[in-house]
Amino acid sequence: MESFHLVIITGMSGAGKTQVSRVLEDLGYFCVDNLPPMLIPKFAELCAQSAGKVNKIALVVDIRGGEFFDTLVTVLEDLECQAISYEILFLEASDETLIRRYKETRRRHPMAPTGRVSEGITRERERLELIRGRSSHIIDTSDLAASQLKEKIVTLFTDERDRDRMTITVVSFGFKYGIPLDADMVFDVRFLPNPFYVDSLRRKSGRTAEVGEYIVKWPITKQFMEKLGGLIDFLVPNYIKEGKSQLIIAIGCTGGLHRSVFVAEKIAEGLRGKGFKADVEHRDIKHNQVEE
Repeated sequence: MESFHLVIITGMSGAGKTQVSRVLEDLGYFCVDNLPPMLIPKFAELCAQSAGKVNKIALVVDIRGGEFFDTLVTVLEDLECQAISYEILFLEASDETLIRRYKETRRRHPMAPTGRVSEGITRERERLELIRGRSSHIIDTSDLAASQLKEKIVTLFTDERDRDRMTITVVSFGFKYGIPLDADMVFDVRFLPNPFYVDSLRRKSGRTAEVGEYIVKWPITKQFMEKLGGLIDFLVPNYIKEGKSQLIIAIGCTGGLHRSVFVAEKIAEGLRGKGFKADVEHRDIKHNQVEE
């Protein structure tokens, strides 16, 4: 089970376990919320037998499990006996922060369903003291914004190989057919010289050599490609650092046949040359009568 990675998320109610679970899910972890501790060894065993399909698991285990939660320490000892490695991520926050969060959401504390939130927090801290002492990582979320907590989780649980697995899709499109709704970045290349006005190129796409030679021969194209390439070279590593698993770059011209197609191909080619996984999609070529 060398490649098997199990993270157990626990800690104070209201400290951010749900948010952390979502971040880990974006990082490729198979996440399960509120799994009874006694089922963890069997669940881990099943995942380990998935032939590598499930090799990163994050389990949220907390006092919502009631009496089942008290078996967690015993279960952890069983995992160690089975040589199943794991990490415990413990989230906590100050009493003042937790009380404020509960008041904002108007939720009842699971340890004080009919009493004061402060009483529930005190009981929960006492009950979690033992598991806190066994934790691999302890994060106090009292003064952390959501983006800061996400950054901490990405730093803790993303290695360099995972960072390089972000999928980049470069999409060409025509503004006359609308902007792709899922685009993270949109670049308008309608200012570039348009092959549409050259009779011999009108029905050829930006994937052909003739159209490419026409577009790239203009100084403004060369200048733009250098500046756009530099911007993307700057942005992509920072998106990876932020924990983004998918990036969609949209390049648009008028009809989505010539300029946007050419630029999209060149951007994807440049990204692949730097070791990134980049796919190309020409969304609106189908709307044109193309000769290639």
